[in-house]
Amino acid sequence: MGEKRSSSGFLVKQRAFLKLYMITMTEQERLYGLKLLDVLRDEFRPYGFRPNHSEVYKALHDLIEDGILKQVKKKKEGMKFQEVVYYKFTDGGYEKAQRYKQQLKVELERCEAMLKKAIRDNFSPIHK
Repeated sequence: MGEKRSSSGFLVKQRAFLKLYMITMTEQERLYGLKLLDVLRDEFRPYGFRPNHSEVYKALHDLIEDGILKQVKKKKEGMKFQEVVYYKFTDGGYEKAQRYKQQLKVELERCEAMLKKAIRDNFSPIHK
């Protein structure tokens, strides 16, 4: 996790984007996988982005492997045997998460500038 994220020079990868949201949603205590997936789908529906189940879980597993998040199993409220897996920061994970978010912020700002340039270059009145 200590290594600097390397850019492909194009746009941010989906997994990195999802990891950013997993971190922020954990900070907001929206903690379990299926709930995270539902919230992401609702929030990004207007933009035509519908993250799939496997990509969300791969992002969560990356964060676990990076030592940022950990899984905590709890009994589902009102259920005797059904467990739900929640995600919380590990000891030291919150600080690692903040570093990751800062690195990704720089990358997102670069992508935003690139997209604005593409719109300007290809759709400004000069080009019509």
